[in-house]
Amino acid sequence: MSIIKNKMSTAYRVAQEMIKDKLKDVDEDMAAEFEELGQSEVIVSKGVHDYIEQVFNGIGLKHNLINPQQFEKIDLDPDKIIFINCPGNVTSKGLRNLVTFVEKGGFLFTTDWALRHVIEPGFPGYIKYNNRPTSDEVVRVDILAEEDPFLQSLIGPNDDPQWWLEGSSYPIEILNHKEVDILIKSKEIEKKYGESAVFVTFDYGKGKIYHMISHFYLQRAETRTARHAKSGAEYANEKLNMDPYRKEKYMNMGIDDANLSDVEAAYSSSSIMNKILWDKRKMAEMEREDEKD
Repeated sequence: MSIIKNKMSTAYRVAQEMIKDKLKDVDEDMAAEFEELGQSEVIVSKGVHDYIEQVFNGIGLKHNLINPQQFEKIDLDPDKIIFINCPGNVTSKGLRNLVTFVEKGGFLFTTDWALRHVIEPGFPGYIKYNNRPTSDEVVRVDILAEEDPFLQSLIGPNDDPQWWLEGSSYPIEILNHKEVDILIKSKEIEKKYGESAVFVTFDYGKGKIYHMISHFYLQRAETRTARHAKSGAEYANEKLNMDPYRKEKYMNMGIDDANLSDVEAAYSSSSIMNKILWDKRKMAEMEREDEKD
């Protein structure tokens, strides 16, 4: 397991650097703004099964790590983003504070079992667990980037990303199809467990909710195709304009310690995390413009 975790830790570090370089290739202005996302105000709630803070540590994203019980005691600034690791066992008072936080403009990101522990009781009527737990497996996913400028800059038609499902992950049933947007889906999950949603979002009050099945920190991928079995460097070659400086940089980061499927999975997962930071930044900019008017 430690070898797998080390491979994926390398993959996440490489993926974050690739995202920076990809934005430089497609949109210099967006790339310059992206560099400031590391200053985002982020709170991470500790989990038992998910460890998004490991990704944040690896890529140097500032964050404040707290226990889920602390949500009932601390003031939650709606300018911040809260990431709740699975299972999301917050107290009833803490949940009320989280609801108020989102209503006032906060962004809340949750994973897997937090669907039942946080989203269903705190934000009912949008999504719920369909009571068909998954097996431990890896599935193909489709990232729906057509209408999202940020994701569209990162995800291309040749990408074939995978998603790791923890054993007993909670498939997401959409209750409010008008208000809930699906950003990632999987035909394999739909065929096996009745629901296609992997990552969804909806507005609530002045804020936003994001939720994904399984865990943000993907512990493994699979080499399903000959392409997936290639080196991580091959994925960088697919995605980026690779000059000698970049080739040396990624080799020094250990890109070939992970194969293509590992790096591609981490790149897809990291793109989603960065999208949340990006969305919050854009909302703050709009609010400042409104205040000027």
